Amino acid sequence: MSITVIYTILSLSALGVAAAIILYFVAQKFKVIEDPRIDEVEGMLPGANCGGCGFPGCRGFAEAMVKADDISNLNCPVSDATGMTAIATYLGHTANITEPQVAVVRCNGTCEFRPKVNHYDGAGSCAISAALYSGDTGCSYGCLGEGDCVAVCKFDAMYMDPVTGLPVIIEENCVACGACVKACPKDIIELRNVGKKSRRIFVSCVNKDKGGVAKKSCEVACIGCSKCFNVCPFEAITMANNLAYIDYNKCKLCRKCVEVCPTNAIHEINFPPRKPANVADITGGAKAEEKNA
Repeated sequence: MSITVIYTILSLSALGVAAAIILYFVAQKFKVIEDPRIDEVEGMLPGANCGGCGFPGCRGFAEAMVKADDISNLNCPVSDATGMTAIATYLGHTANITEPQVAVVRCNGTCEFRPKVNHYDGAGSCAISAALYSGDTGCSYGCLGEGDCVAVCKFDAMYMDPVTGLPVIIEENCVACGACVKACPKDIIELRNVGKKSRRIFVSCVNKDKGGVAKKSCEVACIGCSKCFNVCPFEAITMANNLAYIDYNKCKLCRKCVEVCPTNAIHEINFPPRKPANVADITGGAKAEEKNA
């Protein structure tokens, strides 16, 4: 072996050793020491990586939990109260226990009540359809029926009803991650408190047209008549833009609003069937009115 080759090998070896030493010191200088609690908290999370917490996956949420001095604004919708309490206790905080929520569809414009006036023959996407035109029915606010919400649901908590053309929420599977809410270009899906005994009352309509126009485009649309607003004893209903809205934090589930709604736009979920009117009472009332007359 020639002396030139030997010098070349030695030079390259020296350069390699020098580069390794430099890289070692650079790595030590700029190394990031990660809090080991992040791994622990991540392991205590469901691992859904749904983004419902507002962070890019469970790892991001775990890091935020560990670094936060106050975790009152941090919540994993997939974790239950027991899970969040365990994490908070581990980190030395008090858990922020929020009311469990579930998605609801605020559109009752089925094919029966909201007939189609044209045929959409484009890409099967609500987002694309909404960008192109107002929809294939007379209501420009209602569900477009292409199933973007179902496509983004990671928990098999939704499906499209082929008869009604509307999405259906499977309550026991819904974790209130909010993915379907974000995916809907018409904003007809909302997260609401599950409620006592899983009972909820809400206005299943987002149509802001005036009464006559809304009723013409959909038979079960809210027409802004304010009857529900007038009978609510808890100030849970507000009227804005020809549309009623029920605040689930104020609603006491008395059902008075449901009874007076002339278009059946207000939905009551998981309530027992209403008792039929007593025939004797009706007869007695009729006789009393006749006697008074």
